[in-house]
Amino acid sequence: MSLEHIATLIDGRAVAAQIRAEVAVRAAALAERGVRPGLAAVLVGDNPASQAYVRMKRKACAEVGIESFYHELPAQTTQAELEGLVEALNARSDVHGILVQLPLPAHLDEQRVLSLISTAKDVDGFHPLNIGRLAMKGREPDFIPATPAGIMRLLEAYQAPFAGANAVVLGRSNIVGMPCALLLTKRDCTVTLCHSRTRDLPEVVRHADILVAAVGRPHMVKGDWIKPGAFVIDVGTNRVPDPSAKDGSRLVGDVDFEAARRVAGAITPVPGGVGPMTIAMLLENTVKAAERSLR
Repeated sequence: MSLEHIATLIDGRAVAAQIRAEVAVRAAALAERGVRPGLAAVLVGDNPASQAYVRMKRKACAEVGIESFYHELPAQTTQAELEGLVEALNARSDVHGILVQLPLPAHLDEQRVLSLISTAKDVDGFHPLNIGRLAMKGREPDFIPATPAGIMRLLEAYQAPFAGANAVVLGRSNIVGMPCALLLTKRDCTVTLCHSRTRDLPEVVRHADILVAAVGRPHMVKGDWIKPGAFVIDVGTNRVPDPSAKDGSRLVGDVDFEAARRVAGAITPVPGGVGPMTIAMLLENTVKAAERSLR
């Protein structure tokens, strides 16, 4: 491709706004039937990033007609206390979705806590049963994790070709990389899941028709790693110094955006790409859980 080529910008804010508008309509329809969707957020400790995420989620809930219940627990909360709260939320009819903000303090058993959340209220999609169903052919999970679900919706909105495409996922986290690879496999992509031990990573990435970068390293993916015309989804949100910015820093992705956009066919910006989709999909999952509660 020539230097004049500029990739299509995948506008996560626009796609998320459309999803949120649809969620608001569904929430209003539920309210007419006497049910207000409810989302309970549990935060343990005082991690500033986690606090900011929870504030954003609560604000988004209010905007679409979802009631939010906030439980902030001290960092020294015991396993038994946290499990007791999750069990109490499972039993409440006004709570349709439960999310436990990760990461938890090191002394808490994250997997055990996530396993205790009712699968009918697992709007984060992290319950082992939901992840297991996602991995199995012919099975469907009750809920799909919000960020991977949002990534798929962005690719669909911009008409990415799935069947037979080479898809490369950078990062194998339980939250993004692993479920994203499973979702792409379900859409008949040939998927390569890369990690810190992958040999000759740039060469592997150069074969990707669809690239999902979720490693948390600023500008790790260079422009010459990108296959011409590829769809590039950048999940990274890395804060780097920027003397020209008001607070002295700015957010960048895992992909060198300026270089990649001259090669890729379509690319997400950071911010404004995947981030807005994560919250939109969480809201959609919560409304879906409330709708199912009426069956």
